[in-house]
This record gives sequence, structure tokens and C-alpha cells, in this order.
Amino acid sequence: MDAERARELLAAERARVEQALAALHGSGEAAGEQEPGERDSEGLYQKELDTGLAEDLEEQLAAVERAEARLAAGTYGLSVDSGERIPDERLEALPSAERTVAEQQARA
Repeated sequence: MDAERARELLAAERARVEQALAALHGSGEAAGEQEPGERDSEGLYQKELDTGLAEDLEEQLAAVERAEARLAAGTYGLSVDSGERIPDERLEALPSAERTVAEQQARA
């Protein structure tokens, strides 16, 4: 994959994750205005769900940052484990991919 296409994909992925984080943080502010007695189990569930989603999005953003660093270093598109080339199709679907599909499945 050429560097310009990689930059486009990573910029789009960064924007997607940052927008999702902003939306999540924005929805949490309104919930934070409630008095403790007004919260019910549904509110607690939503807060825990939002916390988990925020953690996942933060990890996705960190993965994008690592991919941007690999792009700058000239190693984008190569597995961080084996150095094997990651297929362009995988990078199109997941621009921050750090491993081949087989390597990722072996880690799961």
C-alpha cells in the first residue's frame, strides 16, 4: 500500500474514533448532572457500558497512533511480530492492523 493511501485511511480512522469519543463524553456529561438519588440501575448500567466503550475507543486511538508511527518509520503494513507483509485488503478494512489475520487469530 502506498504511503498516501495509508495516510488517508489512518486519518479517517482517527477522525472516526475521535468523533465517537467526543459523542460518548458528551452524552456522559448530561448523565453526570443527575443527583445520586435520581440514578437507577439502568443509569448505572449505562455508565459502566460507556466506560467500557471509552476504554475500547482509547485503545483504538492508541493503535492508530502506533500505526502512524510505523508509517513515519517506513514499517507500516508489516507485522509487528514477524515482519511479514499485511495484505492491503486487511489494511483497508482495519488501517491500524498490527499483525496478519493468522497472527492475530493465534493471539486470541
